[in-house]
Amino acid sequence: MTIKKYIPNTITSMNLLSGAMGVIFTFQGRLDIAFACMLLAAVFDFCDGLAARLLKAYSEIGKELDSLCDMVSFGLLPSLMLVKCLMQSGNGYLVCCTPLFLAIMSALRLAKFNVDERQETDFIGVATPTAAMICGAMACYVHVRPDSLLASWAATPWFLPLLSVILGLLLVSEIPMFGMKVKPGHKLLDAKRIVFLALAVTAIAVTVLSGRHISLAVLAVFVIYILENLVLHFIKV
Repeated sequence: MTIKKYIPNTITSMNLLSGAMGVIFTFQGRLDIAFACMLLAAVFDFCDGLAARLLKAYSEIGKELDSLCDMVSFGLLPSLMLVKCLMQSGNGYLVCCTPLFLAIMSALRLAKFNVDERQETDFIGVATPTAAMICGAMACYVHVRPDSLLASWAATPWFLPLLSVILGLLLVSEIPMFGMKVKPGHKLLDAKRIVFLALAVTAIAVTVLSGRHISLAVLAVFVIYILENLVLHFIKV
């Protein structure tokens, strides 16, 4: 086996390392750094697939390794970040443990994805990194802006648990979600993707111009993505 066969798996392992570091920073109460680790994990998650395609180094081991690493970076880490938010707000033990439901559903989602041949370009149900970014960005924003309206919602015993349950159910749902992967023969810029990109750019611009933390822009972009897909699904477009 040539050295190029190991490159994608090495990059995938950096995804795991980033997620594990995020867990450590979460325990230390540094949700801002934990979110940065999640973003870094997302970069490695993108690059490993890109490297596999460019090097033609696909493998079943790589596919399974990717899911195992994603479980830490996009399943366990965001759940623990929400748990930490609830603990810092003085909520009860049972309430604080509710976001772990998201970790369970993330594991089920990743397992289903590996055996579901319908999801080569688009997704069935919310992708694990998408749910993770919403949770991670929210936890980060609450950490850096404890005086914000969002932080006051997050301090309640119902908002983050409800968010965890909703996202967890969306992970394993049968609702179609358009992907943004570029593959041969795959039309990327159709109307729904153009609308999403326009709304995402607008959200980012508003966030930057208003001087808000960048985590709010990340949160807005992924919320917009899910809401647009839900609207498209229920109006049968």
